[in-house]
Amino acid sequence: MKTIDYYNKHAEGFTASTFEVDMESLYQPFLVELQEGARILDVGCGPGRDTLAFKNKGYQVDAIDYSEELVKKATQLTGIPVRLQSFYEIDADQAYDGIWACASLLHCERTRLKEVIGKLLSALKPNGMLYMSFKYGNGDRQKDGRQFTDLDEVQAKALLGQFDRVQQIQQWITIDQRPERQEKWLNLIWKKHA
Repeated sequence: MKTIDYYNKHAEGFTASTFEVDMESLYQPFLVELQEGARILDVGCGPGRDTLAFKNKGYQVDAIDYSEELVKKATQLTGIPVRLQSFYEIDADQAYDGIWACASLLHCERTRLKEVIGKLLSALKPNGMLYMSFKYGNGDRQKDGRQFTDLDEVQAKALLGQFDRVQQIQQWITIDQRPERQEKWLNLIWKKHA
């Protein structure tokens, strides 16, 4: 089973387990770097929890996900026409003030991380902000039919070093907020310089 099949099949359960999570402490360090009404791309928006939060805070939001079921849910929830698109297919040029990739790039093949992050950076305007989160670790693994690319500080630094004019603004570790979950997450905020 491919990762995408998992999300199509488990859209209801995934929505139920993630929707009520209080994300405010993760939004803050990202949004504090953006102007009022900034344009944000939510990459791998899932059922649309973060898209809706940003919209309700007055930002202009575009959202994509690669699961047809989650795209339907997110469109319904947010009233935004969420696009069915993979992060491998992003081709925007300097269109966004901020890109939010919360728990989505952890499904990117490790060998293509540089390529995909490069696409995200191209989609950012000069001085744009990129938020990413990965499960904390340094390996690749399969779980419940999903493929995960974990990341730690050393790997994040090596990745950052492959890009010019990109600066890390913040990096921190959080514990999963869902009940009965103890997993650690690596959170990153990068800035693209003009």
